Amino acid sequence: MATQTASPTAATARSSALPIVAAAVTVVLWASAFVAIRQAGHQISAGALAFGRLAVGSIVLGALVATRQRVWPSGRQWLLVLACGVSWFGIYNIALNEAERHVGAGIAAMLVNVGPIIIALLAGLFLGEGFPRGLLGGGLLAFCGVVLIGIATAGGAIGDATGVVLCVVAAVGYAVGVVCQKPVLGHVPALSVTWLGCVVGMLVSAPFLSSFVHDVSHASAQSLLLMLYLGVFPTALAFTTWAYALRHTTAGRMGATTYIVPPLAILMGWLLLAERPPWLALVGGAVALIGVAVTRRVR
Repeated sequence: MATQTASPTAATARSSALPIVAAAVTVVLWASAFVAIRQAGHQISAGALAFGRLAVGSIVLGALVATRQRVWPSGRQWLLVLACGVSWFGIYNIALNEAERHVGAGIAAMLVNVGPIIIALLAGLFLGEGFPRGLLGGGLLAFCGVVLIGIATAGGAIGDATGVVLCVVAAVGYAVGVVCQKPVLGHVPALSVTWLGCVVGMLVSAPFLSSFVHDVSHASAQSLLLMLYLGVFPTALAFTTWAYALRHTTAGRMGATTYIVPPLAILMGWLLLAERPPWLALVGGAVALIGVAVTRRVR
């Protein structure tokens, strides 16, 4: 009996679909992180939560890396990995955790999603991706949708200035991390890059170790489970699927997909926390999705 093999067209279709699936996994898990951070943050402080999340993520990713042939960065790539770990895994997580103590989740998601615009600008300047009108136009449209979500979920109130500043710090850390990560992914597997970044981020948050020990010893089982969830899924899994997807597309286009996170976060809050979103948030979600669709059509 003749052995049937997949046609080149089918194989190409599968290889093209995998980065899209990976990006979808990332945005769903990152959206869930906003809900988990808000809940766990009632009993675990910002720095302690970041350390615990990154420690769990480092252990899980390290176990996976140990089973594979390791490919290490070389030369300047180490500096890029270090910058990614400090800015994205470290500063971003600490700043976001603390920000959600000062502003609502909708506003936090809105402000952090300044990040994709910064990514598009930095990628155009430093990665040679240029400034496609469709990407910038779609990103602006998606950001307008996120603004509507933020206004709707906060009742028009921004919150205190500390939370706003911390969200912007998180957005900048996210953008710098992505732009530093992109060149390395052409030479080092996504899993290894994610693990190294996570370890660096854990070291950045290590000064909060004493707070971590104190908070964990007094936290409820639910808060501890949420911290474990953050480490395994939105960190270990989602950052790896992100890196895989980023390896197969531009930083600007990949960053624009995260505009889907705020609508999903609103939906999850509705389903899990019984927080029914106002109609303006639903409109904003639809606008954000349209904007992301525009960016994904950019060739």
